[in-house]
Amino acid sequence: MNTQLLLIDPQNDFCDLPEEWLPHTPALGAPARPALPVSGAHADLLRAAALVERLGARLQGITVTLDSHQRIDIAHPGFWRDASGQAAPAPFTPITAAEVRAGTWRPREAAALPRVLDYLDALEATGRYTLMVWPVHCQMGSWGQAVHAGLQSALDRWADAQGRSVQIVCKGENPWTEHYSALQAEVPDAQDARTQLNRPLLAALDRADQLLIAGEAGSHCVRATVEHLVEHLPAASCGKLVLLRDCISPVAGFEAAQADFFAAMQARGVRLALSTDF
Repeated sequence: MNTQLLLIDPQNDFCDLPEEWLPHTPALGAPARPALPVSGAHADLLRAAALVERLGARLQGITVTLDSHQRIDIAHPGFWRDASGQAAPAPFTPITAAEVRAGTWRPREAAALPRVLDYLDALEATGRYTLMVWPVHCQMGSWGQAVHAGLQSALDRWADAQGRSVQIVCKGENPWTEHYSALQAEVPDAQDARTQLNRPLLAALDRADQLLIAGEAGSHCVRATVEHLVEHLPAASCGKLVLLRDCISPVAGFEAAQADFFAAMQARGVRLALSTDF
Protein backbone atom coordinates (compact mmCIF):
# COMPACT_ATOMS: atom_id res chain seq x y z
CA MET A 1 0.00 0.00 0.00
CA ASN A 2 1.24 3.48 -0.90
CA THR A 3 0.94 5.28 2.43
CA GLN A 4 1.95 8.93 2.54
CA LEU A 5 2.01 11.59 5.23
CA LEU A 6 0.88 15.19 4.78
CA LEU A 7 2.15 17.52 7.52
CA ILE A 8 0.40 20.89 7.35
CA ASP A 9 2.30 23.89 8.77
CA PRO A 10 4.18 22.08 11.59
CA GLN A 11 6.09 25.28 12.32
CA ASN A 12 7.65 26.87 15.38
CA ASP A 13 5.36 29.89 15.32
CA PHE A 14 2.34 27.60 15.79
CA CYS A 15 3.84 25.54 18.64
CA ASP A 16 3.27 25.95 22.37
CA LEU A 17 6.91 25.12 23.01
CA PRO A 18 8.18 24.59 26.57
CA GLU A 19 10.86 27.02 27.76
CA GLU A 20 13.62 24.46 27.31
CA TRP A 21 12.76 24.21 23.60
CA LEU A 22 13.12 27.96 22.98
CA PRO A 23 16.42 29.04 21.37
CA HIS A 24 18.31 31.97 22.89
CA THR A 25 18.54 34.85 20.42
CA PRO A 26 21.43 37.28 21.14
CA ALA A 27 19.88 39.98 18.93
CA LEU A 28 16.79 39.97 21.16
CA GLY A 29 18.60 39.34 24.40
CA ALA A 30 15.95 36.74 25.15
CA PRO A 31 14.65 33.43 23.82
CA ALA A 32 12.75 33.45 20.54
CA ARG A 33 9.06 32.83 21.14
CA PRO A 34 6.30 31.48 18.91
CA ALA A 35 4.09 34.20 17.46
CA LEU A 36 0.84 32.25 17.33
CA PRO A 37 1.14 29.20 19.59
CA VAL A 38 -1.61 26.62 19.35
CA SER A 39 -2.32 24.83 22.62
CA GLY A 40 -1.40 21.18 22.18
CA ALA A 41 0.70 21.66 19.05
CA HIS A 42 4.04 20.69 20.65
CA ALA A 43 2.62 17.36 21.81
CA ASP A 44 0.86 16.89 18.44
CA LEU A 45 4.12 17.21 16.55
CA LEU A 46 6.05 14.97 18.92
CA ARG A 47 3.42 12.32 18.21
CA ALA A 48 3.80 12.98 14.48
CA ALA A 49 7.58 12.58 14.84
CA ALA A 50 7.06 9.26 16.63
CA LEU A 51 4.79 8.15 13.78
CA VAL A 52 7.49 8.92 11.21
CA GLU A 53 10.05 6.97 13.25
CA ARG A 54 7.68 4.05 13.72
CA LEU A 55 6.52 3.70 10.11
CA GLY A 56 9.89 4.36 8.47
CA ALA A 57 10.04 2.71 5.06
CA ARG A 58 6.29 2.03 5.10
CA LEU A 59 5.84 5.74 4.42
CA GLN A 60 6.24 6.07 0.68
CA GLY A 61 6.32 9.85 0.78
CA ILE A 62 6.12 12.83 3.14
CA THR A 63 4.92 16.30 2.19
CA VAL A 64 5.35 19.29 4.51
CA THR A 65 3.55 22.58 3.88
CA LEU A 66 5.01 25.81 5.23
CA ASP A 67 3.07 28.98 5.94
CA SER A 68 5.34 31.65 4.43
CA HIS A 69 4.56 35.35 4.79
CA GLN A 70 5.92 38.78 4.11
CA ARG A 71 6.10 40.98 7.20
CA ILE A 72 3.71 43.50 5.59
CA ASP A 73 0.77 41.29 4.65
CA ILE A 74 -2.97 41.96 4.43
CA ALA A 75 -3.45 39.70 7.45
CA HIS A 76 -0.71 41.37 9.58
CA PRO A 77 -1.04 44.54 11.67
CA GLY A 78 1.55 46.58 9.72
CA PHE A 79 -0.65 46.60 6.61
CA TRP A 80 -3.43 48.56 8.37
CA ARG A 81 -4.10 51.83 10.17
CA ASP A 82 -7.10 53.10 12.14
CA ALA A 83 -9.22 56.13 11.25
CA SER A 84 -6.58 58.49 12.67
CA GLY A 85 -3.92 56.95 10.44
CA GLN A 86 -1.70 56.37 13.48
CA ALA A 87 -2.48 53.03 15.13
CA ALA A 88 -2.33 49.52 13.66
CA PRO A 89 -5.01 47.03 14.69
CA ALA A 90 -4.23 44.64 17.51
CA PRO A 91 -3.73 41.00 16.59
CA PHE A 92 -6.98 39.00 16.38
CA THR A 93 -8.91 41.99 15.02
CA PRO A 94 -11.40 41.02 12.28
CA ILE A 95 -11.76 43.56 9.47
CA THR A 96 -14.77 43.70 7.15
CA ALA A 97 -15.35 45.49 3.86
CA ALA A 98 -18.03 47.59 5.58
CA GLU A 99 -15.54 48.79 8.20
CA VAL A 100 -13.05 49.76 5.52
CA ARG A 101 -15.71 51.66 3.58
CA ALA A 102 -16.69 53.43 6.81
CA GLY A 103 -13.05 54.40 7.45
CA THR A 104 -12.71 52.42 10.68
CA TRP A 105 -9.73 50.66 9.14
CA ARG A 106 -7.80 51.51 6.01
CA PRO A 107 -4.70 50.21 4.30
CA ARG A 108 -1.52 51.99 5.30
CA GLU A 109 -0.91 52.82 1.63
CA ALA A 110 -3.92 54.86 0.47
CA ALA A 111 -3.46 53.78 -3.14
CA ALA A 112 -4.16 50.18 -2.11
CA LEU A 113 -7.76 50.94 -1.08
CA PRO A 114 -9.51 49.82 -4.31
CA ARG A 115 -7.57 46.55 -4.40
CA VAL A 116 -8.25 45.91 -0.72
CA LEU A 117 -11.99 46.48 -1.10
CA ASP A 118 -12.11 44.18 -4.13
CA TYR A 119 -10.35 41.53 -2.05
CA LEU A 120 -12.59 41.87 0.99
CA ASP A 121 -15.73 41.78 -1.14
CA ALA A 122 -14.52 38.61 -2.89
CA LEU A 123 -13.44 36.99 0.40
CA GLU A 124 -16.74 37.68 2.13
CA ALA A 125 -18.67 36.40 -0.88
CA THR A 126 -17.10 32.95 -0.41
CA GLY A 127 -18.63 32.71 3.07
CA ARG A 128 -15.55 30.87 4.39
CA TYR A 129 -13.73 33.49 6.43
CA THR A 130 -13.70 37.11 7.57
CA LEU A 131 -10.30 38.76 7.24
CA MET A 132 -8.45 38.28 10.51
CA VAL A 133 -5.42 40.34 11.52
CA TRP A 134 -3.01 37.80 13.00
CA PRO A 135 0.24 38.47 14.85
CA VAL A 136 3.16 38.60 12.40
CA HIS A 137 3.88 34.91 11.97
CA CYS A 138 5.86 32.54 9.77
CA GLN A 139 7.81 35.46 8.34
CA MET A 140 9.97 34.06 5.57
CA GLY A 141 13.49 33.37 6.74
CA SER A 142 12.64 33.53 10.44
CA TRP A 143 12.98 30.90 13.16
CA GLY A 144 9.20 30.94 13.44
CA GLN A 145 8.83 29.71 9.87
CA ALA A 146 11.01 26.66 10.50
CA VAL A 147 9.67 23.18 11.27
CA HIS A 148 9.34 22.07 14.91
CA ALA A 149 12.81 20.77 15.84
CA GLY A 150 11.70 17.36 17.12
CA LEU A 151 9.71 16.67 13.99
CA GLN A 152 12.48 18.01 11.76
CA SER A 153 14.94 15.54 13.31
CA ALA A 154 12.58 12.65 12.57
CA LEU A 155 12.05 13.86 9.00
CA ASP A 156 15.81 14.11 8.45
CA ARG A 157 16.36 10.57 9.71
CA TRP A 158 13.56 9.31 7.45
CA ALA A 159 15.06 11.08 4.41
CA ASP A 160 18.57 9.73 5.13
CA ALA A 161 17.28 6.18 5.62
CA GLN A 162 15.04 6.19 2.54
CA GLY A 163 17.27 8.23 0.23
CA ARG A 164 14.34 10.49 -0.60
CA SER A 165 13.75 14.10 0.32
CA VAL A 166 10.70 15.32 2.17
CA GLN A 167 8.66 17.41 -0.27
CA ILE A 168 8.31 21.02 0.88
CA VAL A 169 5.39 23.19 -0.28
CA CYS A 170 5.38 26.90 0.61
CA LYS A 171 2.19 28.96 0.61
CA GLY A 172 1.25 32.46 1.62
CA GLU A 173 4.01 34.49 -0.04
CA ASN A 174 1.52 36.77 -1.81
CA PRO A 175 0.74 39.59 0.69
CA TRP A 176 -2.60 40.51 -0.93
CA THR A 177 -4.55 37.34 -0.12
CA GLU A 178 -4.93 34.94 2.78
CA HIS A 179 -3.65 31.46 2.08
CA TYR A 180 -4.81 29.01 4.73
CA SER A 181 -5.04 26.06 2.36
CA ALA A 182 -1.92 24.49 0.90
CA LEU A 183 -3.83 23.98 -2.33
CA GLN A 184 -5.25 27.43 -3.08
CA ALA A 185 -5.47 30.95 -1.66
CA GLU A 186 -8.79 32.13 -0.26
CA VAL A 187 -9.06 34.57 -3.18
CA PRO A 188 -6.71 33.47 -5.98
CA ASP A 189 -4.79 36.22 -7.76
CA ALA A 190 -5.10 35.81 -11.53
CA GLN A 191 -1.60 37.26 -11.92
CA ASP A 192 0.06 34.91 -9.42
CA ALA A 193 0.12 31.18 -10.12
CA ARG A 194 1.23 30.52 -6.52
CA THR A 195 -2.25 31.49 -5.31
CA GLN A 196 -4.16 29.31 -7.77
CA LEU A 197 -5.07 25.65 -7.44
CA ASN A 198 -1.84 23.68 -7.00
CA ARG A 199 -2.58 20.87 -9.43
CA PRO A 200 0.85 19.19 -9.20
CA LEU A 201 0.45 18.89 -5.42
CA LEU A 202 -3.10 17.61 -5.82
CA ALA A 203 -1.91 14.97 -8.29
CA ALA A 204 0.97 13.91 -6.03
CA LEU A 205 -1.31 13.46 -3.02
CA ASP A 206 -3.88 11.61 -5.12
CA ARG A 207 -1.27 8.94 -5.91
CA ALA A 208 -1.39 7.76 -2.30
CA ASP A 209 -3.58 4.79 -1.42
CA GLN A 210 -3.71 6.13 2.13
CA LEU A 211 -2.92 9.74 3.04
CA LEU A 212 -2.32 10.40 6.74
CA ILE A 213 -2.84 14.07 7.66
CA ALA A 214 -1.48 15.98 10.66
CA GLY A 215 -0.49 19.55 11.52
CA GLU A 216 -1.73 22.92 12.68
CA ALA A 217 -4.24 24.28 13.08
CA GLY A 218 -7.35 22.14 12.73
CA SER A 219 -9.54 25.24 12.79
CA HIS A 220 -7.72 26.96 9.92
CA CYS A 221 -4.90 25.62 7.71
CA VAL A 222 -5.57 21.90 8.19
CA ARG A 223 -9.26 22.52 7.74
CA ALA A 224 -8.88 24.63 4.59
CA THR A 225 -6.40 22.22 3.01
CA VAL A 226 -8.52 19.14 3.61
CA GLU A 227 -11.68 20.91 2.45
CA HIS A 228 -9.92 21.66 -0.84
CA LEU A 229 -8.66 18.08 -1.08
CA VAL A 230 -12.19 16.76 -0.68
CA GLU A 231 -13.47 19.30 -3.19
CA HIS A 232 -10.94 18.51 -5.91
CA LEU A 233 -10.08 14.82 -5.50
CA PRO A 234 -12.31 12.28 -7.27
CA ALA A 235 -15.30 11.59 -5.03
CA ALA A 236 -14.29 7.98 -4.40
CA SER A 237 -10.91 9.13 -3.05
CA CYS A 238 -12.18 10.65 0.21
CA GLY A 239 -11.83 7.32 1.99
CA LYS A 240 -8.07 7.40 1.50
CA LEU A 241 -7.78 10.53 3.66
CA VAL A 242 -7.08 9.95 7.37
CA LEU A 243 -7.14 12.82 9.87
CA LEU A 244 -4.87 12.01 12.82
CA ARG A 245 -6.91 13.52 15.66
CA ASP A 246 -4.06 13.36 18.19
CA CYS A 247 -1.76 15.31 15.85
CA ILE A 248 -4.09 18.26 15.13
CA SER A 249 -5.24 21.09 17.44
CA PRO A 250 -7.31 24.28 16.94
CA VAL A 251 -6.46 27.93 17.48
CA ALA A 252 -7.79 28.98 20.89
CA GLY A 253 -11.34 30.22 20.58
CA PHE A 254 -11.95 28.23 17.41
CA GLU A 255 -12.47 24.80 18.97
CA ALA A 256 -15.99 24.58 17.56
CA ALA A 257 -14.67 25.23 14.06
CA GLN A 258 -12.38 22.21 14.33
CA ALA A 259 -15.15 20.02 15.73
CA ASP A 260 -17.47 21.05 12.88
CA PHE A 261 -14.69 20.38 10.38
CA PHE A 262 -14.04 16.87 11.72
CA ALA A 263 -17.76 16.08 11.60
CA ALA A 264 -18.21 17.46 8.07
CA MET A 265 -15.21 15.54 6.73
CA GLN A 266 -16.31 12.31 8.38
CA ALA A 267 -19.68 12.74 6.68
CA ARG A 268 -17.83 12.96 3.35
CA GLY A 269 -16.03 9.67 3.97
CA VAL A 270 -12.77 10.95 5.44
CA ARG A 271 -11.51 8.72 8.25
CA LEU A 272 -10.60 9.89 11.77
CA ALA A 273 -7.92 7.99 13.64
CA LEU A 274 -5.11 8.24 16.17
CA SER A 275 -1.46 8.20 15.18
CA THR A 276 -1.03 5.20 17.48
CA ASP A 277 -3.42 3.22 15.26
CA PHE A 278 -0.60 2.95 12.72
